[in-house]
Parts: sequence; C-alpha cells; structure tokens
Amino acid sequence: MGKVEENKQQKEQSLLSTAFRLFTTKGIVKTSVSDIAEQAGVAKGTFYLYFRDKYDIQNKLIAHKAEQMFRHALEKSDYHSQVGTADKVIAILDDILDQMQRDPGLLRFINKNLSWGIFSRAVGNSSIDYLSAFREILELGDMDETGLQMTLYTVIELVSATCHSVILEQDPVDLKQYKPYLYRAVRAIVMSIA
Repeated sequence: MGKVEENKQQKEQSLLSTAFRLFTTKGIVKTSVSDIAEQAGVAKGTFYLYFRDKYDIQNKLIAHKAEQMFRHALEKSDYHSQVGTADKVIAILDDILDQMQRDPGLLRFINKNLSWGIFSRAVGNSSIDYLSAFREILELGDMDETGLQMTLYTVIELVSATCHSVILEQDPVDLKQYKPYLYRAVRAIVMSIA
C-alpha cells in the first residue's frame, strides 16, 4: 500500500473513531460534522470526501461495530463444539450479549440505531458473508435465501428488542436471569426451520 492510500485510511479511521466517541458521549443529535472533523484533526471538507453526512458515518459505524461483534463471536464462542444447531446459534448469541454487557455504550449506540435496513446493507458490504455463515452454523445447505434472511431477521429483532433494557437497566431482570428465557425462544425459532 502506498503512502497516499495509507494516509487516506488513517484519516477515515480517525473520523470513524472520533465519531463513535462523540456519538456515544454526546449523542448523534448533539454531534455535528464540524465537531467530528475538528476533533479528528481534519478539515470539514475532508469529512465529505469519506462520508455524505453524520448519518452516513453513523450507519457505517453501526455496520462496522456489528461486524466486529459477530467476528469476535465466531472466533471466541464455543459454537464449533455444540452438537445441535440451536445450541450453535445460542453460543454465538451468548458471546455477543456478553460483549454488549461489557460495553454498555456500544449497546446503546448499536441497539438504538440498528434496523434491519442498516443491518442488511452491512451484510452486503461486509467482509463476512453473514447469510453463508448462518447457513453453515445451522447446517441448512438447501434453505432458500428468503427463509434464511427471515430467520436471521427474527432472531436479531428478538434479541435487540428484549436485551436493551435487560442489560442497561436490569429490567425486568438482569441478563443472567433472562438468558434461559431468551434462549428457549431462540431455540424454538431455530428448531422450527431446522
């Protein structure tokens, strides 16, 4: 990689990390493009070479952070040692939930802003082929793409909708108490397609 390309990547990374810090401390509404550029040490015009607006950088951050969590779960979870397909999904979810519990700021950022539209765009632009990974984990070689997407969508929406207040506010219970209930529901969803 040449010096120019390396410099471009450093600027983009600086903008991303600065935006993430500002979004998780000030919130997206109170963060301006000028704030991001200034604290990243670049001109405001440089910001627009990489991103359309602050919502574009927000969406890219969400996709990037979701990919990091999923990649970590694939590498660190014990899903390979699980026998049943539902247990494999649960092992991956368990790692992701533990990551979110360790980093409530990340949970607030991703959960508040994650939608299926953003996730599906991230899937298309990711270095991870989520659908293929999900198909492999579930050992569903012949399931059609729509069925696979709908199952993944259902699991993502269930987990994100229920775990936000469980992790951040321990309401109605804390995560440790909630996991058995969540995993029963996930198991039922997965078993209905397996």
